[in-house]
Amino acid sequence: MNIAAANRLKHRLNHNIEATEVRVVGAEGEQLGVITLEEAQKIADEANLDLVEISPQAEPPVCKVMD
Repeated sequence: MNIAAANRLKHRLNHNIEATEVRVVGAEGEQLGVITLEEAQKIADEANLDLVEISPQAEPPVCKVMD
């Protein structure tokens, strides 16, 4: 298992994210703002990438679109 895969085990992915709104960072590091989880998941799905909750304690939680 590589480091990236090991780190993912510590984070919620995609439909396991429980928040209703999230702050999203795009795949290229761009700030997409605070949007609904549904919108964020749609962005990730359209890019064929995962939505990863990288900062669950933040308000709202921070998620990143990534491979």
